[in-house]
Amino acid sequence: MSIFADNIRFLRGKKGLSQQSFADEILIISRDRYSKYENGRSEAPYEVLIKISKYFNVSIDLLLTVDIRKYPLEDVLKLPDNRIVLPVVVDQSGNNSIEIVPQKASMGYLSGYSDPEYIESLQRISLPFLINGKYRAFPAKGDSMPPFKDGSYIIGKYVENIEDLKPNKSYVFVTLNDGISYKRFKTKKKKAITVASDNSFYKPYDIPLGEIVEIWQYASGIFPEDFEPDNFDNYNLKDMFLELRKDIKELSEKL
Repeated sequence: MSIFADNIRFLRGKKGLSQQSFADEILIISRDRYSKYENGRSEAPYEVLIKISKYFNVSIDLLLTVDIRKYPLEDVLKLPDNRIVLPVVVDQSGNNSIEIVPQKASMGYLSGYSDPEYIESLQRISLPFLINGKYRAFPAKGDSMPPFKDGSYIIGKYVENIEDLKPNKSYVFVTLNDGISYKRFKTKKKKAITVASDNSFYKPYDIPLGEIVEIWQYASGIFPEDFEPDNFDNYNLKDMFLELRKDIKELSEKL
């Protein structure tokens, strides 16, 4: 039995439709032909996939690749391109359940963010003051994310539309090239956005729109050590000198 077969049987049942009525009235095909799709004995052609997708308002990608029985449609948040669903899970007290992306496996997030089983495997916490949205916790790393140090976590609220970004607000950007980064949004251009680190040592830079996978607006932080927002004295000196050498080289080339 295929995921698609299970999905269309589940969706048809949710609508209270018989195979006969769904085949006759919606798909305009015979019941016998449709039953083969539900039984996994035949693959639906494109025109039928499109009709089913439009009728249930579920993308073809989801119909073919995700067991949507695990995620009641009324309790999920769909990403704009409908590539996957973000289940909004709550605990026994009704608090939003927040997935934690582990420090050691943060690079794996790029290959797992669209896999429901990967997301389900993540540990969860609940914070009663974070409601009305989908939240996820990401590990901080390096010295470009002050006041967050290695071992800290940044909790972000999922941003559905890039047009919702607000200048000078902080976000977790998940991109194809840089993975997970915590930056302050500056401005939106035609084909890119400009972001900056709160560590002024690092220059603002552009992220091409095509590289952006997800955006999460800063909502809260988890600090395993004492919070020292003004202590920027522990930057990596090696990185500092490498950056200086790069700037000197660029200046020499211009001269």
